[in-house]
Amino acid sequence: MGSASTQALGTIVAALDAERAVDLETTQELFSAARVIGESSHLSGALADPTASLESRSRLVSDIFGSSFQPATIALLTSVVGQRWSNSADLVDGIEELAVRAAAVADKRVDVEGELFRVSRLVAENPQLELALGSRLGDTSAKGALVHKLLDGRANTATALIVAALVQQPRERRVRQLLSRAMQIVSDQRGRTVATVVTATPLSLAQQNRLIDTLSRRYGSGVSLNEVLDPAVVGGLRVQIGDDVIDGSIASRLADLRQKIAG
Repeated sequence: MGSASTQALGTIVAALDAERAVDLETTQELFSAARVIGESSHLSGALADPTASLESRSRLVSDIFGSSFQPATIALLTSVVGQRWSNSADLVDGIEELAVRAAAVADKRVDVEGELFRVSRLVAENPQLELALGSRLGDTSAKGALVHKLLDGRANTATALIVAALVQQPRERRVRQLLSRAMQIVSDQRGRTVATVVTATPLSLAQQNRLIDTLSRRYGSGVSLNEVLDPAVVGGLRVQIGDDVIDGSIASRLADLRQKIAG
């Protein structure tokens, strides 16, 4: 995003934090608005036009969505179009991010980050599923139905809503890229950092808690832990947070030793 869009995003996220009536219906409506606006270059251009008055842009939101969306959603969309965006694509991205954040706010008890991670792993391990969800030729409503069928009993409503909406509105992005971005957004909304831990054997609850405590102190924030099992690490574990990698696996030590021996 450009600097103008980054500032605009900060403002609308603050508006979401101040809104008390956010629920999953808000999430659904924001995703619907992102789809409608994203599918019309004329509409997205008009809403992102910095030369148009705030009154005209707000009236456009009301004319299109006012009769079908709840007041909280209209207030958030009005905040969106009231900002200066670098381009219309960033405006659509901003609405989509608000939708993901709204899902995180709607039910804070749900482990949305963890469920999104498990969906991402499921997609990564099933090429046919990734192809079905990521195909540009597939029917969008069929993709949404596939997600809800796939996640029925496996994930909460908030998670299924995010995944279904994103695969129906990929905008040239890959499925795992969409899920990864959503995980980061949810974690940020909840004030946490995402840590991916690769280990040969599952960590016990006590080990997970110790690792979370250590990483939280190191990074100065709460940590959401995603665990990946990989026998190739042999022993120990590898932790990745953003661009930081902490590799304490035996495989890594052996590789370092081999490199030193080779000179």
